[in-house]
Amino acid sequence: MNPLRPVLSAFEAEIGELTERLGRRVAVSDLGVTNRRGHLDLDPPGGRISCNRACRMVRATDGWMALNLARPEDRDLVPAWLGRNGADDAWEAVETHLGGLDCEELVQRAALLGLPAAAVGEVRSDSVAAPALPLGRPARRDRTPRVVDLSALWAGPLCGAILAAMGWTVSKVESVHRPDPTREVTPEFARRLNGRKMHLAFDFTEAEGRARLRRLVEAADVLITGARPRAFAGLGLEPEGVFAANPGLVWVAITGYGWAGEASGRVAFGDDAAAAGGLVGWADEAPHFLGDALADPVTGLAAAAGALRALEQGGGVLVDVSLARSAAGAAAKLGLAT
Repeated sequence: MNPLRPVLSAFEAEIGELTERLGRRVAVSDLGVTNRRGHLDLDPPGGRISCNRACRMVRATDGWMALNLARPEDRDLVPAWLGRNGADDAWEAVETHLGGLDCEELVQRAALLGLPAAAVGEVRSDSVAAPALPLGRPARRDRTPRVVDLSALWAGPLCGAILAAMGWTVSKVESVHRPDPTREVTPEFARRLNGRKMHLAFDFTEAEGRARLRRLVEAADVLITGARPRAFAGLGLEPEGVFAANPGLVWVAITGYGWAGEASGRVAFGDDAAAAGGLVGWADEAPHFLGDALADPVTGLAAAAGALRALEQGGGVLVDVSLARSAAGAAAKLGLAT
């Protein structure tokens, strides 16, 4: 059984009610977007290595860390993270040298390097609801909402899939240089997440590509993003300018650790973010993974619920959806927070 089921069920009920009020009830469970099992080669949960084998729980001097080496560049960053040079295998180096460092120092180093790493249980929250930051002003709508989905991987596209199931026009926009990797890694799951969406690819290194994107955003009712705040300056999408041009927009901003504050620049994926939020099990004083990238589905549903609530109220807000905070809220609901 999915350990998140009570949290997912509560979100599914809320989303059902919200979507019904906004025009068409969506049964999230019918979409098949909250579980990747059967679409990816996954190990059973319950160990210190994640189901997809990319993330591990490792012991520092004062506690447990989750380190995610999902990308080749993450492995290349390990020597700098540990403060040691050498040609060791990345995981061998971590297991050998991590014990001499403390969690706070390791988190700070990871943040500077852009490495997805977290201290287990470092983020706490009593709620799975995402806060809405007022940056524009509410607007009346007399048309079917239009959605621009700039996100990739799982949480953001899941949010977009629910809005697309409403019958709304959802445009999935990708960089021609960095397409969403789920299309190649999990093609059937990617179809479930993105099959109802229009697909556009722009060259964001070119002025015309950035201009086309800005025009789409200025005409949108909902914008879904999955990048850190600093990524948007180069695209000409700073929040102040976006909301000046489109005051009633609902911007659903999915990040690892929140839109504002010192942690806004940190990188996170589903497994390390789950650990950061304490969404883990414990046995023999060691944490273990309870499932596959659990922060992603709970964050995707939190994003969808936040988008629908904001749209119902007229918009003009940035919905600040954090993987780690969503995981922490889920952990609190499930009685896992310590």
